[in-house]
Order: sequence, then C-alpha cells, then structure tokens
Amino acid sequence: MNDAAPAPTPAPRRARVRAPELIGKGGWLNTGGKEYTLADLRGRIVILDFWTFCCVNCLHVLDELRELEERHRDTVVIIGVHSPKFVHEAEHQAVVDAVERYEVEHPVLDDPELATWKQYAVRAWPTLVVIDPEGYVVAQHAGEGHAHAIETLVAELEAEHEAKGTLRRGDGPYVPPEPVATDLRFPGKALRLPGGTFLVSDTTRHQLVELAADGETVLRRIGSGERGFGPDSFSEPQGLALLPDGKVAVADTVNHAIRTFDPETGEVATVAGTGKQWWQGSATSGPAREVDLSSPWDVAWWQDRLWIAMAGVHQLWTYDPATETVEAVAGTTNEGLVDGPAAEAWFAQPSGLAAGGDRLWVADSETSAVRWLDTDLVVHTAVGTGLFDFGHRDGDAAQALLQHPLGVTALPDGSVAVSDTYNHALRRYDPATGEVSTLATDLREPSDAVLVGDEGSGDPEIVVVESARHRLTRLRLPEEAVRVESVAHRTQRAATEVGPGKLSLDVIFQAPAGQKLDLRYGPSTRLLVSSTPPELLASGDGADTDLSRELVLADGVTEGVLHVSAMAASCDDDPAVEYPACHVHQQDWGVPVRVVEGGTGRLALVLAGMDEASAE
Repeated sequence: MNDAAPAPTPAPRRARVRAPELIGKGGWLNTGGKEYTLADLRGRIVILDFWTFCCVNCLHVLDELRELEERHRDTVVIIGVHSPKFVHEAEHQAVVDAVERYEVEHPVLDDPELATWKQYAVRAWPTLVVIDPEGYVVAQHAGEGHAHAIETLVAELEAEHEAKGTLRRGDGPYVPPEPVATDLRFPGKALRLPGGTFLVSDTTRHQLVELAADGETVLRRIGSGERGFGPDSFSEPQGLALLPDGKVAVADTVNHAIRTFDPETGEVATVAGTGKQWWQGSATSGPAREVDLSSPWDVAWWQDRLWIAMAGVHQLWTYDPATETVEAVAGTTNEGLVDGPAAEAWFAQPSGLAAGGDRLWVADSETSAVRWLDTDLVVHTAVGTGLFDFGHRDGDAAQALLQHPLGVTALPDGSVAVSDTYNHALRRYDPATGEVSTLATDLREPSDAVLVGDEGSGDPEIVVVESARHRLTRLRLPEEAVRVESVAHRTQRAATEVGPGKLSLDVIFQAPAGQKLDLRYGPSTRLLVSSTPPELLASGDGADTDLSRELVLADGVTEGVLHVSAMAASCDDDPAVEYPACHVHQQDWGVPVRVVEGGTGRLALVLAGMDEASAE
C-alpha cells in the first residue's frame, strides 16, 4: 500500500520550435544604437509584435500590450518587428516617425524586406509570437484580443523557468529617444473655426491646439497633454467637425469615443462611447454613451447627423445629437472594397470624411481608395481597386492609384482634394471628368487639408496638415496639375503556392490556459471566407461556425487573394464563477495565393496557439 500523495497532473506538452534569428535591414530603434540577437535576450521571455504602422489593428495591439509590458518589465522583452505593407512604410525615417507617433516604448526592428516575417511564416498584421527564455517559440497569436492569453502564458513561463533557473530578470534593452521640441507633434486633423483661427488635433501630445489665422501662432492648448479619458484629457485625438450648435466634435481615437469641445467655454464632454473598444457581438446602436466604439478616426456633419469613420471596424457610424444615439450605418466589419447598399458594403480602415453636398466623401486608407456615400445610402468607389494595389498614377480614375490616403476635402467646384498620405502629395478627383490629378508634392505625410479663401482676392487656398513635419502648410491651389512620374505597386508579401483543386483551410485556435470555448449561447467560433477575384473559389466561400473548411479552387484561375475572417470567444473555466470573464479573439487575413502543380493542399492560419502539424 502506497500512502504517498498522487503525482500532480503534468502540464500539457508545449510544441517547441527553435526561434529563427531577428534580421532587419533597417536596423534597431529604441535601443540607443545597439543591435540585438536572440542570444543577447536568452533568459528573458520575448514577445515579437509583427506590425506595420498603417494598420489600425496593429495600433490596437500596441495599446493592449502597454499594461502587460509595464507589469512584466523585468522578465519580458517586447520587440516590434516592423514589416511594411506599403512602399512608404519601408522608408526608415517613416518607421522612426511612427515609433514616436504611437509612443512605442520597446525596441523595434525595422525589417523593410520582410526577412524576419518570412522566417517566422507570418501571414497577417498584427501577429504576436512568444519565445521562451531558452529561445523556443511557444505560441503565436494573430489579430487582436490576446493580451489576457499572453498574460497567462507569461505567468506560466515565469514560474517554469524560475524553477529551472533559466529565467533572467533585470532591466530591458529599451532606451527612449531624445524628445524634440516643436509646437505640434504629428498633428492629425484640422478645422477652421468661425473666427478664422485653426483648431488642430495634436495627436501624439494628446491635445487640441488652437492656432491663429497664420496657422503658426499658438493661442491655447486644450487637454493636459497626458493620455487619459477625463474632462481635461484625450488619447491620440484625430478628426474634428463643427456642429450646428457651435461646438466641435472630436474623434478621440484611442479612447474609442466622440468628445465635444466648446470653443467659448473650453469645456470638454463625452457624447458617444464608453472608453472601451467595440468587439464582435457588442451593440451596434443605442444610447450613445452606452455603446462601445472602435478607433473613430474622423467625423463630418452631413444630412443632419454626425458621421463617424470607424476605422477600427471598417464601418461608418452616425451620432444623432437630437436623440443622443449612435448607429452603425455602412460596412459589415469585413475589410475590403465592395460597393452597394451601405449595410452590405465593405470598407478598409476609413480614415477621412468630407461632406460635399449630396455626397459624403470617404478616404478608405487600406484600399488606397476614395469612396462616397449618396443620400440613398449606397456606397460607390471613385478611385481604388482593393487592398493590394497602390501607387501614384494620375489620369482616368479607373486606373489612377493612391497610397494610403487619410484625408478628403470637398472643394467648391464639386471635386475633392485627397491627402494622399504615403505619396506625400495632395491629389484631386473631379467627378465631372472622372480624372485624378496631383495638386502638390513634397509634402510629408499629409493627413488632412482645410479650404480657406484669401479675403483680399478670393483666390482659393488650402491649408494642409503635414503630419510628419509637425506643421500646417498653406498652399495656393494651382490652375494646372503638377506632373509626376506614374508608379504602380503591389504589396511585396510573397504569394503562397497552393495546388489546384481542393485546399484544406485550418484556422488554429487553442483556448488559453484556464479558459474554454464559450458555448453558453451557441457556437463560439465564426469563419468567413471570400476571394478576389470571386471566381477563384469554386466552392467553400461564405460564413460558418467551423474553423476548418474544405475549399475548392476553380479551374483556370491561377492567382488571387483568399480573404479569411475568424473569431473565437473563450471564457474562464471555473464552475464556481457564475459570470466568468470572457475574451474575444479575432483576425482578418488576406492571403495572396498562386495555383501551381505540386503546391500545398493545406493552408493553416494561426489565430491562437501553435500549428502542431507544422511544428518540429
């Protein structure tokens, strides 16, 4: 008879894959000039954050990680691996600017050629990879909503490696850059107030700034300058719109809220949003201060309502001051370029709005497109073809190209000026002729523009927010377009070679330790599949609850993009807790594919966990 206590149940075996080395031609930022290898970080838990600064979901993850980063600063090293989508994002100075703009307080590896991205077989922005203190990859998470799971894993790894003697505590490699003194720091949007002064969202400093009519002299600052959600604070504010009552609506982006500012009294109030980010399953209409929003980027007054470019969920919402309600009006939350009735249309990070008579103009940044909504609530595309084509090409709108525009400005003649951000240019689309032209070049990441008139002559002028030059720049609108050399680009991500016919799609999701899938109200997973062109898929498109699906590729279509959207909800697995905490994990993938004989018959996309089938 053995009276010894039973042995504890061993923890489930974790797949162990040796982490590839960190390589990036652009070098390291936020390290005081030092370059790092994984060997230098041995003994620490390393979290690689594959991001690109155009991607609002990546910005969400930066915010999700801030608390974890602070709590585990002596054991965890977060490294942002900047992996560009757009050509502009491969410029080193642009990455330097983005690291400051979004207050990234950890080392960043600038990987313009996607070398490390390829080594880790990453397929989506954002992707998080966790490496244990011995240098092995132990988890991968794509998309948002994984902070709780990573927190749990970090605690497990700390305990495990503390016991093994393989955990090394201490200061991390982060070295903050020297601050730079300028009146504005990465301003986002601007508005001309009735008295002729300018109100500017000073995004990185979490303030609004009123400038004199010269666009340079600072008259006052609104907000403490510290990130927050109080009556005297903002968090990366962006869009501004004048309301009929004289107040200014403010898209308080990282607070996921719409605020108002009264220029007469200086009072700041919250009119929409709770301060929490909207997730799938949350309310899409209702009392404005009780409904969550997601990264509102711009606002415009049109058709007796305030329209909101909800960049975080690829939609347009409205706020009605008369009823104090909000409502999702256009977009499905799927990312892409699909026109038609508002409720069925797809957007991709709408970031700029402008009311132009019977049209609401939209800068749809991730599709490098200019879209518009008519009074019948039908969405149209003026310029742009999709998520992967961009460049600087003038001429007929059907073949013209932009690169991640963030702003649109309605002009008196019915045309629209486009802040073509990553082309450093101001462009113009004329609906009367269907032509796209260039008004000005050599701007630095223009993000908005405000039309003003010269009171002496009446000649039109436009004031451009040069975000990466930290200033407003006044331009006289030219009579003729600026001539530029046409360039066209496609995203440099390598296509996945797949075999013809059947393709098994597996979205990998493993609930974090201590959690299980939430089945209280039916299936807790959702998978949506489509393709560009639509003819790529003979079958397998559409929505279902199973995270695995058999696709059939059509004969005769040799390349395209598979659009995959997955969601899974997991809750704390404790029968004693009546209302367990639940977490939503979601991600959209756009996977370029090329159909070739001998190509893979399985496409695995990791939402959370590890793909055991490919682990060595």
